[in-house]
Order: sequence, then structure tokens, then C-alpha cells
Amino acid sequence: MSVKTYIESNKERFLEELFTLIRIPSISAKQEHKPDMLACAGKWVELLLSSGADNAVVMPTTGNPVVYGEKLLSPEAPTVLVYSHYDVMPVEPLDLWNSEPFEPVIRDGRIWARGADDDKGQAMIQVKGFETALNEGLLGCNVKFMFEGEEEIGSPSLEAFCREHKELLRADIILVSDTSMVSKEVLSLTTGLRGLAYWEVEVTGPNRDLHSGHFGGAVANPVNVLCKLMADITGPDGKITIPGFYDDVEEVSPVEKEMIAQIPFDEEAYKRAIDVEELAGEDGYSTLERNSTRPSFDICGIWGGYTGEGSKTVLPSKAFAKVSCRLVPNQDHAKISDLFMEYLAKVAPKSVKVTVRPSHGGQGYVCPIDLPAYRAAEQAIEVAFHKKPLAVRRGGSIPIISTFEQVLGTKSVLMGFGLEQNAIHSPNENFELDIFYKGIESVAEFYRIYK
Repeated sequence: MSVKTYIESNKERFLEELFTLIRIPSISAKQEHKPDMLACAGKWVELLLSSGADNAVVMPTTGNPVVYGEKLLSPEAPTVLVYSHYDVMPVEPLDLWNSEPFEPVIRDGRIWARGADDDKGQAMIQVKGFETALNEGLLGCNVKFMFEGEEEIGSPSLEAFCREHKELLRADIILVSDTSMVSKEVLSLTTGLRGLAYWEVEVTGPNRDLHSGHFGGAVANPVNVLCKLMADITGPDGKITIPGFYDDVEEVSPVEKEMIAQIPFDEEAYKRAIDVEELAGEDGYSTLERNSTRPSFDICGIWGGYTGEGSKTVLPSKAFAKVSCRLVPNQDHAKISDLFMEYLAKVAPKSVKVTVRPSHGGQGYVCPIDLPAYRAAEQAIEVAFHKKPLAVRRGGSIPIISTFEQVLGTKSVLMGFGLEQNAIHSPNENFELDIFYKGIESVAEFYRIYK
């Protein structure tokens, strides 16, 4: 039996096994779903064992547990550590979903459900690619699996887990399917990720909400102050104004700039897809450079005062914002966090009090394209999709990837199969069936090549 034949013969089973995972609402951001996290971890243990792992267990952390599994062939063989996560994002707003988020349906050649892509669908690609390679006699390396339950909240427990179990997790390469391709027509492997720094900012003015007629114009309005503070962080040239912010930013090489320029990109279609008339960003860089190799600052949420129905003329006591920076390799997220807090402390007017609470963060990452495992992934995708993938940096962040390199001393190959239209983190998340099956074939071919 060939790889394609094995996959064809087991397509329905692969889907149903994925659906059993999707039906578990493993939302790490909400404490009420703690039992679902444990249930999902337990289900992964069952699936790893039935897929051919010799051992699979649920291992405790200070937060949600890690699922660990392994298939060890020989001490002399290379070892691949497959990383994924079983937690998913919240599903709100529910009224924007066209079907129940945790009851997967097939429609228009796609799986529609939360986790269909990120990351239960992509994790299943890895597990079923492993199963296919094992059953077809293609597996020539040891394989370990580490699936965490906190990626969507910043992986707060995983670094300590990795340090504690460093020997158990020892591998030659880490294989990750939690990224996306440029498009179905333009296949790609992710070679770089941006880092992340995240904060919540609180601005406090008077000790209570005030009548805007009696006090307006005489007392600083925290919402007004917060808006100005945040707006001033980005200058008219699109550059971030925090002193020292760009100290460690490296310009990409002319060779890589040329590679970026070769990526097919229709800027007009890009604007139409998100319904904007004009793009914005740092002067002197293309859109693809701005969203992958340059840092950025964004207000992710802002609130304060009265936001209910009708009007209420108040000068609010407090205002809040959640803000983030996407960082590039060599920028240290802890250093950037300190610079941000120092900057706000310096520029905030005395008419208000500003409190900054740092949240999760992580470093950027770059994968060398001459790694044997990268070359194997490149060849494997070409076999399955009949097209060679481009090497592309992406703008998103998986902070734990850089932690793996720092703690485990192991590089990661980012072999992702997502697409922009899959709407991860949004209502109506989906995953194309054809790519799901070709992804499984790609992983099986990876194990044929990587010995």
C-alpha cells in the first residue's frame, strides 16, 4: 500500500478522530473550561497510542497539563520532537458563527469549527502523517510528541516544564505545524516569526466619575489622555517613538529582501479582502516587509467611561487599554517591556496616574534553510503538493519556539498548512479538506526523507 492509498483508505477515520477533539471546548483562557482541558489531554493520549506511539501520558505542569508521547526506534537514529497545542481561542461573538463552533461540519470542501486549523487540525496532520509513515514502513527516526494546553495564553507553564524534562525532550529537531502558507497556490515554509510584548495600561484621573459639565475643561479626562499617549507612540512616518526601541533591530540582508520581493502579492486584492482603501505602516518598507521583518505597535483594545445605550455625560475616573508590540529577532521582549514602561512614566502628565501591567511576551525566531530537517520538509511538501514551497518570514508570534532554542538547544522547522482565509481566532474558523489530507501526506513523506 502506498502513502496516498493508506490516507485514502483511512480518510473518514482521520476526520472522525479530529472531530472527537474539536467537540471538546478546550478554551485555556476561561477557568470554567478546566475540565475540558483535562478531557482533551486525555483524548490526545488515546489517539497517540492508537496511532502507533509506544507510550503516551498526561504530565502535570503548574497550569494545564502537557501530553507527551513517543515512538523510539533506535538510540542511533535521529529524533524528531513534534510540538503542538490542544487549547483553542474563545469563540465569541457567537452570533457571527454560521454553525456551532464545537460541532464540526463539512461545507464547501472545508471543516468549519473552532480548532479546525489552530491547532487541532494541524496537530492531527502531524499525528496521522506519523501513523501513515509508520504503517508504510517509512519511519527511520525516533519521534516524540509534546502537546501543551496553554499556547493561546502565552505558554506560561511550558518553559519550566522544558527545563524540568530537558533530557526527556532531547531531540535533533522540533517539527511544528502551527503556522500558515502564503496561499494554496503559493506554498511556503515559515522561516521566521516575530516576537511579542503585551501590556495593559490603566490611566486614573479623579477619584470618581464626574459631571462633564461641572468639571469638563478643568480636570484631565483619562480617556483623552490615554488616547493621546497611545497615539503618540507611532510617529507620522510609521516609526515607534519609544527611545531605544530600534537599538537591536537588524535590517534583513539584500538577499532576503529579494526573496520577499519574489513572493506573489496583489496589494489591491489584499486591501479588498479586508475592506480598506489604503494601507499604512513604516515608511521605506513594502507591505510584506512591514508585516514580517519590521516591528509594530498596536492598541488591541481600549475602553473607559460610559458605553451603554443612550448618553451619560460623565468625565470618567479611569481608562484602560491593552497594547502589544510585534518584535523582530534580536529584540528582547523583556527589554522592550521595560522601555515601554519607562517611556510612559516619563511622558504621562501629572494630571493622571498611569499604571502599566506587563503580560506575556516572547522572542522572535529565524530558522536556517540549510538544516537537513528543513530540506526534508521542503522536499516532502513538493512531493505532496507538486510544487516547491518558498522560504517566507511571517508576522505572527509563537513565543515558545524561541524558548525551545534557548532551553532545549534545538531548532524548530515550522511546517504549517494554514491559510489566511481559515479565520483562526475568529468566528467561522475553517480548514480545507484537500490541504488536510495533503498535509498528512507531506508529513509521511518527511519521515521517508529524514533519516
